[in-house]
Amino acid sequence: MKPYNEVQMCGKMAVAVNLLEGCKEFASLIPEVRTNLVYAQPSAHDKHDVLGIDGRITVVNGLPHAAGKIKFGASSHMARLMVEIGKTDPSLRAGVNFANNPALAAWLEKYCEAKGWVFSVIDRRNEPDEIKEAEGASMPWKVQEAIDAAGGRVPKIFYETGAVGKEPVSVLIGRDPIEVVEKICEIARRYCETH
Repeated sequence: MKPYNEVQMCGKMAVAVNLLEGCKEFASLIPEVRTNLVYAQPSAHDKHDVLGIDGRITVVNGLPHAAGKIKFGASSHMARLMVEIGKTDPSLRAGVNFANNPALAAWLEKYCEAKGWVFSVIDRRNEPDEIKEAEGASMPWKVQEAIDAAGGRVPKIFYETGAVGKEPVSVLIGRDPIEVVEKICEIARRYCETH
């Protein structure tokens, strides 16, 4: 039998996935690389300590749809991101990635300002070559860049500009997946109303 906190974590993820799959507006914010929703254990060390969606979240019949089951180790990129963020703020354990484009980025910056949320940008063009070339070295650099760009605070939302072979994506982070999904669905609805 799984320890209680794992059962509780899986339960919160299931509720969050259900909410996300019911948010038709979010389908328009799913990037080409697809979306993942992740939830890290306290003091997570690697991707195996982080719940994700196996196969990510895609679009089926115009709605967000989890391609596979919720499981530990199902995400690599978003899981490693949450492990790094947890080193600065252990209370932030969940995140979701979504699309980015200039219009959305400008809208998000204003939205965050109105909400009093910290917002930042990672410019991938500033990434040193030795970090680009070393497997797994980008994530600590990216998280530190996002925090530095936000004046030393962990941003609620940040995005990274595209680089060669890298799609630009946005990320929203929070304490648990239900909070994250409620916020991203509100963003999707508000953005779709105006665009």
